Amino acid sequence: MTEIGNFSSSTTIRVSGLVQGVGFRPFVWKLANELGIAGHVLNDGAGVKIEAHGFPEMLGVFAERLRTDRPALARVDGIEVVTGAERPRPDGFRILESRGGAVATGVVPDAATCPACLADIGNPSDRHHGYAFTNCTHCGPRLSILRHIPYDRASTSMSGFSMCASCRAEYEDPADRRFHAQPVACPDCGPRLWFEGTDGREAEGDPVTLAAQRLRAGDILAVKGLGGFQIAVDAGNEAAVRTLRQRKHRPDKPLALMARDLDQIRRYCRVSDEEADILASAAAPILLLRKAGPALAEGIAPGQDRLGVMLANTPLHHLLLARLTRPIVMTSGNLSENPQETQNAGARQHLAGLADGFLMHDREIVNRLDDSVLRLDRSGVSMLRRARGYAPASVRLAPDFERAPRVLAMGGELKSTFCLINGRDAVLSQHLGDLENAPTFADYKKTLRLYLDLYRFKPEVIAVDAHPQYLSSVYGEELAAEFGADLVRVQHHHAHLASCLAGRGWTFSGEQPVYGVILDGLGWGEDGTVWGGEILKGGLESFQRLGSFLPVPLPGGAAAVREPWRNLAAHLRTAFGPDYLGRLTGLYVAAALEEKNLALLERMMERALNAPPSSSAGRLFDAVAAMLGISFHHQSFEGQAAMALESLARPFVQDESGYPVDFMPSPMRFSFAPLWQELIADLHAGLERGRIAARFHLGLIQGLAEGLSRCGARPGDTVVLSGGVFQNAILKNGLTDRLNAMGFRVLTHETVPANDGGLALGQGVIAVARRVAVGS
Repeated sequence: MTEIGNFSSSTTIRVSGLVQGVGFRPFVWKLANELGIAGHVLNDGAGVKIEAHGFPEMLGVFAERLRTDRPALARVDGIEVVTGAERPRPDGFRILESRGGAVATGVVPDAATCPACLADIGNPSDRHHGYAFTNCTHCGPRLSILRHIPYDRASTSMSGFSMCASCRAEYEDPADRRFHAQPVACPDCGPRLWFEGTDGREAEGDPVTLAAQRLRAGDILAVKGLGGFQIAVDAGNEAAVRTLRQRKHRPDKPLALMARDLDQIRRYCRVSDEEADILASAAAPILLLRKAGPALAEGIAPGQDRLGVMLANTPLHHLLLARLTRPIVMTSGNLSENPQETQNAGARQHLAGLADGFLMHDREIVNRLDDSVLRLDRSGVSMLRRARGYAPASVRLAPDFERAPRVLAMGGELKSTFCLINGRDAVLSQHLGDLENAPTFADYKKTLRLYLDLYRFKPEVIAVDAHPQYLSSVYGEELAAEFGADLVRVQHHHAHLASCLAGRGWTFSGEQPVYGVILDGLGWGEDGTVWGGEILKGGLESFQRLGSFLPVPLPGGAAAVREPWRNLAAHLRTAFGPDYLGRLTGLYVAAALEEKNLALLERMMERALNAPPSSSAGRLFDAVAAMLGISFHHQSFEGQAAMALESLARPFVQDESGYPVDFMPSPMRFSFAPLWQELIADLHAGLERGRIAARFHLGLIQGLAEGLSRCGARPGDTVVLSGGVFQNAILKNGLTDRLNAMGFRVLTHETVPANDGGLALGQGVIAVARRVAVGS
């Protein structure tokens, strides 16, 4: 069909995915004009809707190029084309105002400053020169300022800033890269930046210059960033870093760094080309890099062989780092485990004893966002914390999820997130923290309510962890009653397995069962005991427990998580009986243990009083670390002992062989008695601690591989590696390599964390699979 007079072929095109706030409408406008197509484009709750008129062949090219030529920040999940009859051809192609409707589109994550805006900031002749809130459709805040969908200026915290004539001209010009960039602003009309002291008085002078001067002088500053306040200090000033740790009550946990550019990072770390691409991406995450070159302050990451580094990712950060010669510590603006501060008044109140000054602005942060944390391993990218730059971009599920009910999954207790499943889109929230902390739990509930409102989401099913006392589970029960939703309880380690499968596009219909090696700290088991070192077989709907680590008491319950020596005593008692101390004569660890109240510990374990049996893999790592004198008495953050043990082992893993692991049948259990026997012998022989740590890791790798075979896994089978212990790169890479060599197909986490930060996704897809199975 060809165009006849004022009539032409008409087509309605619906584009779904992450297509709002990324310059998609001006992209469509430019493409339509290039191809001679008339009509219009608009945003609505479902994504982008296009009415196109033109030659049939051009309409086909137009629809194809919507996918292939899309803007950099866009993600096109689907293009639906409905061909209509000949209709009068409109004049030209227009961009129409947004409309509401049922929400099916996604929210684009906040994006780091693009090269074009960075050039504007540095250009003295540009009106954005030196302006800390410069952005365009290719970069800048999204979720952090968004109140509801569709993503328009009125829906954001920029609604209170009226655009000047110059900004309005850019905003309304489809040919300009700032067309409908909702946070667009300049010094004449946008948010304002200032520096104030602890007395609350605004200081005279350029605020960024003042902040840089104070950092060079060794002061600690609170900086209002994109998703919350951050605490900054000179990374080369040992005394300032020590003071920061004292004031923040954070004695050991590694501190993140922010650098000006890649060249500056390369002065202190090894950076591969692929790592450089991750650092410079629009997400601009914290990336764990190997130390190299001159040392910064030792107190940044004590006992670690890697540094967590990110690039400056907002105009404010770029302006600040340009005035400094070294990277800066840039950590969350909070005290202890409290949520990151987002409001000026809250920062003044709660950070006054921590910071020596404040770099503030008056743009409201609607949604709190921590920095994302990644690591690049030999076996691929590991997402350790998913937040700024990645959330809330949906995880795209397999096609059979199109018929899924609306599911809200509540996540776990630690590293909490929640997840909304609507068809093939699983919207996993940003990292929210540990719910044992009351302010964090309050923020979790507030953020969940905001998401329900943002996406206009009424759940039909609510999935919770099987642990009856998790705060997320209790709150999930309340919400199920409120919404009249079905409540589904999901076993913790099954959720870890399903989380990895969902992230890798697994379906719940027709897939063969997989084997799962699930290693973490603690999770409520189906038998009422505490699990943590498991071999499972199953899929999204169900699972079997085929094997586990031999249960070992947790003397003191939660105290054993904080005090590794308790786990050491419990593991040695399990391996050798109550007279285990005789095997340690002459070793440092013997004297250290004898200073503890072992008699009380023995009574607890013998009588099973506050000493629940646990197959925890995390506690095994704690025990081995304590045996080597690492965090023997206490660890100040989760995983501290295990992280130090991994760093200690890394230089020796290529040169050593592993300790033996034994197996007990019916049901299959891993026994670590021979491992402990040889480890103790190596200590008596004076073997280097790093070599002992390497032998432990290698022994666990070979033991897990053998354990899988004993559980029936055969070459060609699929094996999933999940759980927080697989944040350990030696274990993840080593077991992946060994299983690949044995002929297995290995699946690891890529888009969501292997730790409890990915738990909600697993809960959600399990709930869907069960509901669909019951309904089919």
